[in-house]
Amino acid sequence: MRRFPVVSSDPALNDRVERICSKFGDVFQPVFLDSIDEALEYIRYELPEFQLVHFSDESVDGQALIRGITEDPWLHYGGVIGVYSRKDARVVEDLPRETNIVTMIRRGEFVETFFRVLFILYRNRQILFQRDMQLDFLGTIHGSLEMDNDPYNARTYASLISNFLFNSNYVDIEMRDRLHVALFEMIMNAIEHGNCGISYEEKTAYLGEHGDIIPLIREKCRDPEIGERRVKVTYRITPTHSSFEIQDDGDGFDWRERLSNEEVNLGQHGHGIRMTRHYIDNLTYNDVGNEVRFEVAHEKQANATPGIFANQAILDVPDGEVVFREGEESNDLFYIVTGKLDIISGDQRIATLTPDDIFLGEMSFLLGNRRSATVVARGDVRLVKVTKNAFVTGIQKQPHYGIFLARLLAQRLSRLNQQVAAQSG
Repeated sequence: MRRFPVVSSDPALNDRVERICSKFGDVFQPVFLDSIDEALEYIRYELPEFQLVHFSDESVDGQALIRGITEDPWLHYGGVIGVYSRKDARVVEDLPRETNIVTMIRRGEFVETFFRVLFILYRNRQILFQRDMQLDFLGTIHGSLEMDNDPYNARTYASLISNFLFNSNYVDIEMRDRLHVALFEMIMNAIEHGNCGISYEEKTAYLGEHGDIIPLIREKCRDPEIGERRVKVTYRITPTHSSFEIQDDGDGFDWRERLSNEEVNLGQHGHGIRMTRHYIDNLTYNDVGNEVRFEVAHEKQANATPGIFANQAILDVPDGEVVFREGEESNDLFYIVTGKLDIISGDQRIATLTPDDIFLGEMSFLLGNRRSATVVARGDVRLVKVTKNAFVTGIQKQPHYGIFLARLLAQRLSRLNQQVAAQSG
């Protein structure tokens, strides 16, 4: 379960938050707070992955809360989902640029949009919120985000990725904004022109009549063939640079003609590629034109987090292979990078772990006991094998991982107690 603070005194909004969260079962649990001091204390000690702030709530000073968050680097980890009324659009625009904003939702569009945001966070929770741990363990992050054709995805994913690089001190605030534009424009191109097949002329005519392209995209997606198409964003983040690939399921286009036009015209639509080339130097396409690639160099002066376990052994475990057996000595802890692992005691599978569980074998590792179960790979699995010495040294360098590990153990024990209660009942 992921608890997150909702800083709001609006009963109607709070009720909608609770109802929307309930659609995800017990995945998200809102904690309602109407005091800035109380909210800051909660955020400092609970380190939630995100917080929802009602900026148009007259009883809550959302701007003061954001100032408190941005002044403390320890709190930059969590993203901000903002809610505001149309009349307070300027308040949102004037928030500090350092704010880790996941998205801003207008009050009148909250129900549909907030559900989609939670869905995005749920589907990509390991990639979006544990990627900094991958960075510390491996020194490099490999990620892949797959999305449907709702335009709302473009801005949310662009914010999540660009804010992560900024908060990791890999890019400065100017490059963060440039990367956000590049990612947003390329994802929107993949949705509009790639998967939905909307031509420049069709978009021009529709905008002239309706003023907004989103209804046309949703109309196109009612066609089952188009609606099933996906956009895939793949990224690789290293200490020196980040590279991105955005691929759609469309037929492609004549990108050579577009790239040959150097003009950047911000007064009309159709300038996405030109804007991206203006901000990013190395934009390239595959021959067909349904995949675009580019890189951004990291700032040399950035104080990037080192890979504290980068020198540990990486294990690629094929399907069906045993990682360790019940009763063996427990000298190593395993960080789960990819794949699924079945936990077997006796002849019974008692659990399945994924990258969301972060670690494997932490109980016996910390307690010095022998392995309490056998672990078998289900499909291909990648693990980082961490020795006790490396783990203790890593915790000394990054003390907050002790909090993460304590939470992980508590969650595992809670899950085990629930299973025992269900079996005995």
